[in-house]
Amino acid sequence: MMQHWKLETDEAGIAWLCIDKAEASANVLSSEVLTEFNEVMDTLAAAPPLGLVLYSGKPGSFVMGADITEFTSIKTAEKAFELTRLGQQLFDRLEALPCPTVAAINGVCLGGGLELVMACDFRIGPESDSRILGLPEVKLGLHPGFGGTVRAVNLCGVRAGMQLMLTGNPVNARKGLKIGLLDRIAGDDGWRDVAVDLITTKPPKRRAPFVDRLMSLRPLRPVVRNMLIKQVSGKARREHYPAPYAMIDLWTRHGASTKTGYVAEAKSFGDMMMTSASRNLIRVFFLQGKLKKQGNKTDKKVKHVHVVGAGVMGGDIAAWCALRGHTVTLQDREQKYIDPALKRAQKLFSKKVRDQEQREATSGRLRADVSGDGAAEADLIIEAIFENLEAKQDLYKTLQAKMKPGAMLATNTSSIRLEALRSVLNEPTRFIGLHFFNPVAMLPLVEVIRCVDTDQSAMDIGFAFTKGIGKFPLECMSAPGFVVNRVLAPYMGEAMALAKEGVPLAEIDKVAVRFGMPMGPIELVDSVGLDIAQHVAGILTTESNRTMPDTDIAGMVEKGHLGRKSGQGYYRWEDGKAVKPASDGSKVPDDLEDRLMLPMMNEAMACLSEGVVADADLLDAGVIFGTGFAPFRGGPLNYARERGVDSVVAALTALESHYGERFRPHSGWADL
Repeated sequence: MMQHWKLETDEAGIAWLCIDKAEASANVLSSEVLTEFNEVMDTLAAAPPLGLVLYSGKPGSFVMGADITEFTSIKTAEKAFELTRLGQQLFDRLEALPCPTVAAINGVCLGGGLELVMACDFRIGPESDSRILGLPEVKLGLHPGFGGTVRAVNLCGVRAGMQLMLTGNPVNARKGLKIGLLDRIAGDDGWRDVAVDLITTKPPKRRAPFVDRLMSLRPLRPVVRNMLIKQVSGKARREHYPAPYAMIDLWTRHGASTKTGYVAEAKSFGDMMMTSASRNLIRVFFLQGKLKKQGNKTDKKVKHVHVVGAGVMGGDIAAWCALRGHTVTLQDREQKYIDPALKRAQKLFSKKVRDQEQREATSGRLRADVSGDGAAEADLIIEAIFENLEAKQDLYKTLQAKMKPGAMLATNTSSIRLEALRSVLNEPTRFIGLHFFNPVAMLPLVEVIRCVDTDQSAMDIGFAFTKGIGKFPLECMSAPGFVVNRVLAPYMGEAMALAKEGVPLAEIDKVAVRFGMPMGPIELVDSVGLDIAQHVAGILTTESNRTMPDTDIAGMVEKGHLGRKSGQGYYRWEDGKAVKPASDGSKVPDDLEDRLMLPMMNEAMACLSEGVVADADLLDAGVIFGTGFAPFRGGPLNYARERGVDSVVAALTALESHYGERFRPHSGWADL
């Protein structure tokens, strides 16, 4: 008896095949599920029905994709090729059935799930604006392996099909209908009738637009290839992320041929799976899950959030919370300080919410509150004023007199220890840190900060709230700079020291980007603001007895050269972009990459050794999602393991002998 599939045939002779993975909240194409599917194909091939309808037994979800947990057991490219070919041949059996086949997609349909339905003759999508149709394998350092690189292009054309695969970004049903992924859209009450209609009328199958079929002709493929390479190279380097380039190479060589494309896809998939990029990106996928598992379930619901401080951070936190469904009141000294935050919020809502009625509802959840009355109604109050201990404590005294029983206070401080901040509170053990990162809408991490005696129930509320607004929580002990700022500080400090030594700014940034950072440290300092960088560095230097390198930052701040916000920092800024002077590559020291990157690794080790974060995996996850640290390297400590801990320690020792004790290897390396 099958566990994961249910096959029924109605009086008209139409077979209805339901995928409903046993003891799972979502369908994934595990080896067990695929083995049973092969048995179903045996049955259908032996006695073909009038038509076949494939649907899901999971409400609001079709198939999430392959079972990624099984990827880690594949140790060779040959084994990956073998398994991939088996999957392709299974989907080929579905495509080869002599009756019309229809996939009724009721929700999320990604990766292998979308490859499965593309093997059907027709596809029905749900009446939903959610982005549910996608081929996200590139985000794991892979590309589709069950025939997707062939079928997506043949259905949608090279333009739309390659866009799906190269970006990994899903589309909604309307877009799916437009580009050829879907044939119909139907609601919960009508999809069965639509499926029967497709089976009985047998309309022409979807195929790529004529222009795209021309593009796939061998003489034109090199031209299109160059366009695709240009698109990808602006976002990902081939040596860092080989998978998108492999997809382009596959199409260039085979033109999505059904004769040669599948075997070539399987061979390439096996090669990609053995790359360090894929192994580390799969590691990052599991790290996301580990971040989400922190904390315990709580019955305490946060409905109303009151944010104090309408600057860039506070205002953007308020906007994001409103976007994610919370009622939000935003407090500052005067309305004129709140207005810019509300204006930025409207830009965010316009970008994220397309439906006008929903956008108006989202806007209605966020309101200005100069008098601070919302503090009395809030379930959670987030303080996001400037970094000054006395000012924050004065505010807390006022807030705790207003707060309702059971409400919780949190701070967005980036550098002040919670033990000092909470000394004026009546309930200090229920006070936590919720440290967001700028820009709030883009960076997915929130550091959830605790002291040794912080109530676990308060932490659980912090975890639940953070996950509820679509962010990844990272539990940290209260410590100078917590994790992200602490790890970034020596990286940015060394970059500024290199700048003072006369190393060309663009070369410093270029080396960091070549390593895999999303932007160079000089551009990052300018983006954060030199005044803020100076302030945080001062606190970290004082509280952790850190030796900081010699830089020009104090003089630049004194001149008002604060970076992007003032139009001049290390770079001149025009229209929000840094104007980087040309460099001939001279004056670039041989040890530039190690000078920039190894202090980050060393500081990450210090955080782990001092117990700021519970384990190395969580620390790697926090640095990746909080700083944009090269995901394909799997995190700073994972990078150190892959490079070799002895090699890292030897390099730090050599740097210490040349440049001073700030490079001294942390004693914790011996325990990694």
